[in-house]
Amino acid sequence: MSLFDLARPALFRLDPERAHGMTLAALKVAPWRTVRHDPVLATQVAGLDFPSPVGLAAGFDKDAEVPDAMLGLGFGFVEVGTLTPLPQEGNPRPRLFRLEEDEAVINRMGFNNRGQTAALERLERRKRRKRRGVVGINIGANKDAVDRIGDYVAGVRAMAGVADYLTVNISSPNTPGLRGLQDLGPLTELLTAIGDVRVAGGPPLFLKVAPDLTDGDIDGIVKAASGRVDALVVSNTTIMRFENLRSPHKSEAGGLSGKPLRGHAYERLRDFRRATGGTIPLIGVGGIDCAEEAYARIRSGAALVQLYSALVYRGPGLAREIADGLARQLKHDGFASVAEAVGVDAV
Repeated sequence: MSLFDLARPALFRLDPERAHGMTLAALKVAPWRTVRHDPVLATQVAGLDFPSPVGLAAGFDKDAEVPDAMLGLGFGFVEVGTLTPLPQEGNPRPRLFRLEEDEAVINRMGFNNRGQTAALERLERRKRRKRRGVVGINIGANKDAVDRIGDYVAGVRAMAGVADYLTVNISSPNTPGLRGLQDLGPLTELLTAIGDVRVAGGPPLFLKVAPDLTDGDIDGIVKAASGRVDALVVSNTTIMRFENLRSPHKSEAGGLSGKPLRGHAYERLRDFRRATGGTIPLIGVGGIDCAEEAYARIRSGAALVQLYSALVYRGPGLAREIADGLARQLKHDGFASVAEAVGVDAV
């Protein structure tokens, strides 16, 4: 039994948001260390070298306070944010709920963060210290922004200098109207505006989409994204509520993540693989909590994978556990690299 298993009952007696704050506080004082990954896990996506395809999804480290601590726990890359141009409190509390019986989480946080300027200072210090490891920055729009496209353009301008990649998050269900930017017309306008301010040699641009999409939605996203983004992150939380949920919190408003999202997110990954024909790299997210699931996403078309909610139930050793298991499975099946396995089961 791990230390996390011993501590989990006490942690779960705390309000989820308070427990998360305590976790961040502990990580801030954790010693910095470099993790060595099995060479078979090394892969290149969008011109970036990833020591492992197992990454931390946005939402855990909203204000870019502990990216190096998370890399030290065995993640091959870390995505911080979502960061908005101006600080915002987010939605009223309570806004984060554990669905313990379902190994799931519902959140309606609402892009709570201290703003891009504060995070920029921390990330500039990190850059000066020449800390290694891939750190992406997830950017969003303020809830009350008059010009949401302008907010994304401002985020690209502000954060490009400290980001290994930028992720445009238009798929959170907790900012009213935000998902409307996934429609073909608004998305084309958004990505064109961002393209106008990107500079040569700047960080790759990723786009994070929702799992709650029709075939027509997917075709429109792929059409708008082709030639304008370097990867698609599939997917964010879902507003769907599955019949087999058992927790008393299952009807809370917000985005559902964790194990129940697994099948839904997996289907969207396969849909995007078919729609893109493998021409745009995909990052698989949603319900990944073990090496077998990470491997299945890779074989179905994901060049990289991300997780977050599973950490709540499996603890801080999960990233290393998944990476080690993934390396064993790749070798067992005769693959010399992650890239060789990407999409081998795609249909």
